[in-house]
Amino acid sequence: MKTLLVIGIGAGNPDFITLQAIKALNRCDVVFLMDKGPSKDTLIDLRRELCQRHITERPYRLVEARIPERQRGEVDYRASVQALNRDKQHLFEQLINEQLAEGETAAFLVWGDPALYDSTLRILQQILAGGAMQFEYQVIPGITSVQALAAQHKVPLNRIGRSVEITTGRRLAAGQASAADSLVVMLDAEDSFQQLRHQGLDIYWGAYLGTADERLISGRLDEVADEICRVRREARQAHGWIMDTYLLRKPEA
Repeated sequence: MKTLLVIGIGAGNPDFITLQAIKALNRCDVVFLMDKGPSKDTLIDLRRELCQRHITERPYRLVEARIPERQRGEVDYRASVQALNRDKQHLFEQLINEQLAEGETAAFLVWGDPALYDSTLRILQQILAGGAMQFEYQVIPGITSVQALAAQHKVPLNRIGRSVEITTGRRLAAGQASAADSLVVMLDAEDSFQQLRHQGLDIYWGAYLGTADERLISGRLDEVADEICRVRREARQAHGWIMDTYLLRKPEA
């Protein structure tokens, strides 16, 4: 039987990887590296570094593959994501079929945690449901950007007895976020926090968390929103990509 390990590698800092993840890496015969293109070479470089640093108990091989891109522009978002995941499924099936022998173990290295805004688990479940191939898989959790954000700003995510919601910039822009006491926003490409000005909110924002390029800004949203927009724009131009997360909430009385 083939075995797959879906390993959360943390939000960017090589030290975020857990002992459980290191042990899992040392079980691997193959590590699949999903390439997102030249603009995101640093993401795949980190994965290589983690393998070189931590896989010490056995020989292994790296297999790189280019991830399909999601169709953007004036398209239905949900339909475009479903199409992307179908393309990824075909790619994963090819990798498992052609690059992994019976009895071998392979790893998918997932940024952050496999259970939060990542489709790897859904895709593997779809492959198994299709019945064309069989394998076992295990999930190793990782430190998310949400946890890293709170740690870097030295704030708790929740208040005593209050709720926390994790949502996306797309939903925030569409007015679909709830009235949770603490609201964590991920995947915001359009600076959607600007729609919540003049509501007395505080924001704790961070990009490239845990890396040498980390950027942190916090304060009253009305006062720092323009600065965040400027820093995001400059960082994206400098690096070709940006991963950022932020926490919104009203100040305590």
